[in-house]
Amino acid sequence: MSTKNPFDPAAMSDNVKEQAQQIWLAGLGAFAKAQEDGTKAFEKLVSDGITMQRKVHSTAEEKLAEATQKATQAAHTLSERATGQWGKLEGIFEERVAKALHSLGLPTAAEMEALHARVAALEAQLVGKPKATAKTAAKPAVKTAAKKAPAKKTVKK
Repeated sequence: MSTKNPFDPAAMSDNVKEQAQQIWLAGLGAFAKAQEDGTKAFEKLVSDGITMQRKVHSTAEEKLAEATQKATQAAHTLSERATGQWGKLEGIFEERVAKALHSLGLPTAAEMEALHARVAALEAQLVGKPKATAKTAAKPAVKTAAKKAPAKKTVKK
């Protein structure tokens, strides 16, 4: 049995040299292995990279499609809400305008349609009668209108 002192500087120096030599040899072995298998490893890494790129691209397209669909739905919902609000605003506006026109004594659209229908019916009746009757029917209307209209007064300055 040898009785080497583990703390002997000479023994430590030899041990360090031996370990350094082993590390150097391991490095050379790794370099040789890398040269030998380098092309295969590189091709494998490229293949793995292509696979990963396809997965990322596919996932990105799915997420983009989801985001597009959600944005479209949100825009549609917003459009429906805005249309509903405009419809309400338009209804309120129409009611207020109709109320103001009624207070001025102007006829409503329904009353105007009824009047147009009545005039059309009267015109249809006149078409069937001789022209002389149509002229006589028009004269009293003119006279009545003239009687109802007040005379204009001229103001002298």
